[in-house]
This record gives sequence, C-alpha cells and structure tokens, in this order.
Amino acid sequence: MGLIQLTASDDHLLDAYESLPVGTPKGGLVILQEVFGVTAHMRDMADRYAAAGYHCVVPALFDRVERGIVLDYADIDRGRELMGLIHREELIEDVAAAGAQVSGSHEVAAVGYCWGGTVAWIAASALPLVAAVSYYGARIHQHMDLLPKCPMQFHYGDEDAAIPPERIEEVRSALPDAEIHHYPAGHGFNCTDRRDYHAGCARLAMARSLVFLGRHLGRTTGASA
Repeated sequence: MGLIQLTASDDHLLDAYESLPVGTPKGGLVILQEVFGVTAHMRDMADRYAAAGYHCVVPALFDRVERGIVLDYADIDRGRELMGLIHREELIEDVAAAGAQVSGSHEVAAVGYCWGGTVAWIAASALPLVAAVSYYGARIHQHMDLLPKCPMQFHYGDEDAAIPPERIEEVRSALPDAEIHHYPAGHGFNCTDRRDYHAGCARLAMARSLVFLGRHLGRTTGASA
C-alpha cells in the first residue's frame, strides 16, 4: 500500500493511493474521493476493501487543479470550489487510469463517497465497469443526462439535508433496478472523521457494499476500465 502515480490517456499525471490484497485479487476497485481529497478516511476505505480481497486505487482527482490537496472537513467551501473546476470528461479520464491500474485480468468496479458518489454515477455511464456503489452522492441530479451502464447500489442518510427525497426519487426513476438503501443518519455517515458519522449505519452499508460487489466481481476478463 502507498502512493503511486497514474497517467491518464490525455497525458495528465495524477497521484493515487494503492492498496493490495493478500493473494490473488477478487477484482479491481476504484475508490472515489470525498470533496476533501484523498484523506486518511479514503485511504482507510481502500485498505478495508483490500483486506476483503480487492485491488484498490484511490485517484487524486484534485490533481487536475492543484497537486496534493487534502482539506480539513471544515473547509467544504474550498472543496466545492475545486470540484467545480474539474470537467466530467476529465473525471472519466482519471477514473479510467485508476481502473487500468487495478484491472489486470480482473473486472473493475467503483465505490464513491460524497463527491465520489456522484463521480461513480458519471464513471458508470462512460466506462466498462461491472458495478458501482454510490454513498450520498449529492450532485447526481446534475448528471441525469447520463445513464449508468452497470448495476448500481446507493446509500443515503434520511437525515441528509444535502439530498432531499425528490433527488433520490430521480435516481430511482432513472434506474428502477438499482439497489437503494436508506439509513437513520446524515450526510457523511460512513466517515469516522465527520460529525455525522454513524457506526452502526456505516457497518451495515459496508456489509451491503461487499455483498453487492461480491455478486458482480470475481471473474477474470480481458477488459479493463
């Protein structure tokens, strides 16, 4: 596990955190960052999924604007500013580079948190992922012109002021076969470093994510993301 560098197809160089499983991977997994960068929490999630058998990479999506940015959780305005400077075509390039790193002879999926939950939707619409998981992606409604091409699972907190119920219904209408889970929690409930962290909901969501990924990953293939 540790820092690596990726090269996107447009020759953009970006950092990434990589975590490897013990033994042969069950598949490749791209972990998509919150709006705060490749934080300790994002690295921890990569390590946890690696412990479950997946080859994981967390691409530093902010590197398109400025390298090495990791924000405090109180600095959400700066995170939103950086997020707004990155075009979705660039996000697709960077997720594809991460997917290529973890593919090998295995299929690739994505798991995204916060901003990454929205990026998971974007990536699932453009890349040959076999599955994608979105945790509290608040801006999916801005990308409803895209339609994911793989099975998706969603996790939402019912006390999340950033995602009103009608936004979730938009997702449900667009993807009627998607797996959507609700929790008695707020935004960011999976992150131990955030105010809305909810241990029970985080454990349940992780368990559901692993079951979902286990249904779709694990076969060998010549395809990559």
